[in-house]
Amino acid sequence: MRADIFCRVIDNYGDIGVCWRLARQLAREHGWRVRLWVDDLPVMARLAPGIDPKAAAQRADGVDIVHWTRPAPPLEPGDVVIEAFACDPPAEFVQRMQDQVRPPVWVNLEYLSAEAWVENCHALPSPQPGGLRKYFFFPGFTPATGGLLRERGLLAERDALQADPAARAAFLRDAGLPEPRDGERLATLFCYPDAPASTLADVLADGDTPTLLAIPPGVAPYLAAGARGRLRIARAPFLPQAGYDRLLWSADLNFVRGEDSFIRAQWAGRPMVWHIYPQAEAAHVDKLHAWLRRYPVPAAASALQTAWNGDAGAARFPQLLAEALSPAVFEPWRKAAHAWSDTLATQPDLATQLAGFCTARQENHA
Repeated sequence: MRADIFCRVIDNYGDIGVCWRLARQLAREHGWRVRLWVDDLPVMARLAPGIDPKAAAQRADGVDIVHWTRPAPPLEPGDVVIEAFACDPPAEFVQRMQDQVRPPVWVNLEYLSAEAWVENCHALPSPQPGGLRKYFFFPGFTPATGGLLRERGLLAERDALQADPAARAAFLRDAGLPEPRDGERLATLFCYPDAPASTLADVLADGDTPTLLAIPPGVAPYLAAGARGRLRIARAPFLPQAGYDRLLWSADLNFVRGEDSFIRAQWAGRPMVWHIYPQAEAAHVDKLHAWLRRYPVPAAASALQTAWNGDAGAARFPQLLAEALSPAVFEPWRKAAHAWSDTLATQPDLATQLAGFCTARQENHA
């Protein structure tokens, strides 16, 4: 099966993060010939070392990568065309899709949402000009959705690292990060600029448990590396996707943002706090609460999520954080996060579901 995946980089690393993982998994695990169209190669190059940000076309990790320019390169469509997050393939490419004797299966890969309505919209077709049909494919948390991206063997790798303190220490050293001291909690911070990160640092510095906080480049730049109170801040290097996964696995608590790191933090099976991408008219608040209704954690941990996002209880963020990190809440939260990851893993992963969906419709087009 030959597939084109189109990606416009909007949320820095979130959009391309999802598309790059999907492209590699379809190629590695399903034997597809995948061509990934990206409009911002410099951003992708940070996620994927070895990518040439100036190349018009290249191949990496079994995936053909095309710089999506205007006008777009005059390439023929594959058997499947996936537009990520309604990014609209070039009009001339869509025209070539219409001209095919056997039109490709056209899929719009939607943003992840835990809202109930996505179950009714998942896999629905939408008639398009020229006799084409576009299918809406919704990632999600239930069997009535397309599931979540999860590579084969991912959780076994996670379990092996989390069960091996020496391997964890070696990973942190290789990543250029200090190892947590005895009794010190490792936390990671990846958030948007409006997050109350200064308040987070203040609470951790005054907390009962020492914390090592790893922060990647460009995030909360006002939080300098160094120690104050019970907090040590380490500026983490930018890690490729596999390295970031391992950082999440190694941590005791992860603050994440957007979609890609949000999904990966759930596979880490560790307590996590999500900074959701802000949307007009506070539409993101409904999405946050929809996920919290599914995420089976203590009430204090759930309240912390809304406060972190500037919603209900924002003024009480310091108090809610201190409560969520108390042993009485954090230990049940830790167990619930791991159980949630195991529950999600009982569903087929997104790439497998998408491959099956497209194959079935391609056969129907024959």
